[in-house]
Amino acid sequence: MHESFLQQTIELAKKNVQTGSGGPFGAIICHNQQIISACSNRVTVDNDPTAHAEILAIREACKQLNTFQLADCVLYCSCEPCPMCLGAVYWARLKQVFFACNRYDAAQAGFDDSFIYDEIATIAEKRKITMQQVALKESLSPFIAWQEQENKMPY
Repeated sequence: MHESFLQQTIELAKKNVQTGSGGPFGAIICHNQQIISACSNRVTVDNDPTAHAEILAIREACKQLNTFQLADCVLYCSCEPCPMCLGAVYWARLKQVFFACNRYDAAQAGFDDSFIYDEIATIAEKRKITMQQVALKESLSPFIAWQEQENKMPY
């Protein structure tokens, strides 16, 4: 079963390359062993650096199920999720992830995201992109308002 869904992600990724629609990545999300979303990478065609196959599949699955958590769903992807997609996987609370290629295979093909893994482990002030916290008097007010909100939807 897992092999079949993974094979479909590979076909999505290959078709995406062949049609010039984006990068060589595909993702499928299943709920109760039924496909509820199937997407390919659209970074270059949409001019959107977040339009990775996994992100698009998560967005579509959430719309299909009318929820922001996919705890009963499984993600299948043609390649191991990058750091951004990995974060989305955890925020979406997916049950399981299966992937065909790993990050080292992707790096061999020119999609090396090891520098992002390195940056995540680096303190903000020492990252390659300048980052600096600026404390304002009202900085914490959104969090205080959230904590005081009685009818909030925790996530």
